[in-house]
Amino acid sequence: MNSPKKDGDDDVPVKDPVKYGELVILGYNGSLPSGDRGRRKSRFALYRRAKANGVKPSAVHILNTPQDSKAVHSRGQHSISFTLSRNQTVVVEYCHDNNTDMFQIGRSTESPIDFVVTDTSGGGKEGEDPSIAPSTISRFACRVVCERNPPYTARIYAAGFDSSKNIFLGEKATKWKNPDGHMDGLTTNGVLVMHPEGFPEDPKQGLWREISVCGDVYALRETRSGPSRGKLAEGESSALRDGSLVDLCGATLLWRTGEGLMRAPTLRHLEALRQELNASRPQCPVGLSTLAFPSLPRSHSLEERQPWVYLACGHVHGRHDWGQRSEREEEPGESEGTATRRECPLCRSVGPYVPLWLGSEPAVYVDAGAPTHAFVPCGHVCSERTARYWAETPLPHGTHAFRPVCPFCSTALSSPGWTRLIFQGPID
Repeated sequence: MNSPKKDGDDDVPVKDPVKYGELVILGYNGSLPSGDRGRRKSRFALYRRAKANGVKPSAVHILNTPQDSKAVHSRGQHSISFTLSRNQTVVVEYCHDNNTDMFQIGRSTESPIDFVVTDTSGGGKEGEDPSIAPSTISRFACRVVCERNPPYTARIYAAGFDSSKNIFLGEKATKWKNPDGHMDGLTTNGVLVMHPEGFPEDPKQGLWREISVCGDVYALRETRSGPSRGKLAEGESSALRDGSLVDLCGATLLWRTGEGLMRAPTLRHLEALRQELNASRPQCPVGLSTLAFPSLPRSHSLEERQPWVYLACGHVHGRHDWGQRSEREEEPGESEGTATRRECPLCRSVGPYVPLWLGSEPAVYVDAGAPTHAFVPCGHVCSERTARYWAETPLPHGTHAFRPVCPFCSTALSSPGWTRLIFQGPID
């Protein structure tokens, strides 16, 4: 696990390309703002490794002196240390498991991490200076363990093994001994998971739960880093399903199974939908110019024929200066931190007026429907079912709040979080 890792090396086998699935960071619309590089990217494909690297619990040691601890750790085995007091530590040793592959996710760029994840800001842009807003994502946040044989079940566990092959839960960490005698615990900010039912055909949101270091499922703590664990969720599993969401307190990941990805739309399909929409020659009702969505993937630089929308009503226009409200007409606090409010020339509705961008991360789509709806207030465009699903899916926010966000840019959504787009066809 700790051999030097080259950037871009996902351990993709040559002759046996079994794909367990993909983890996609919500909010980046297909790639990181600075581009995907090596282990730092917006999505990570998990393939069956050429050689199994999974581990499973074996011996348990109760240590009373630092010398005992040093002796156990010097064996070079993976282990989890639970510090009960200054004088007592429980160390659970792990041995090699030929039947599983392990993948580790976290903020650290050290070699044990397979997928480097940093905080996602509300606008989908990486923080320019990490010292201004310290990351809340753990350096070794979680690990996904996949069975090497069908049905290739993937299970998630809180915390990852560091460069010394250890997971260390200190004296202040939330930990406990289960009735069957095995130790378990939670990480500082927790790893939260939501398993939807029926994703993507008829998706219904599940309950957000917390995953322990040993992979058990618990109700949420009172606050994100509270000292007391929630109640054990009897009968619930840490096995990921197609559409499962994993929140690392700073970034939310979407899990798509290999089978689910085969049924999902592709970037080529989204490009065909874009071309079909442009071929219908939508027009600006004011300037009578023909509108066109930029090609995928695209930058966030506005183009001359870019469609814009009045979010209050959904009427699509080109960019123009008609209908701007004067400052004295706006309500108190209205202009601060919000899009400029404009009056739609077709129906006189007043509201934000923003450019439209096609959502170009295929994994977040729940169907291959036409791009008919836009998220409010960001203006990302997708199918109706996709817009409705994400607008009704609250994601963790802060210490104990939840809110729906645009899956393409992570902007917090209004209520309702989408609008139906109304295009005007050519008049000739």
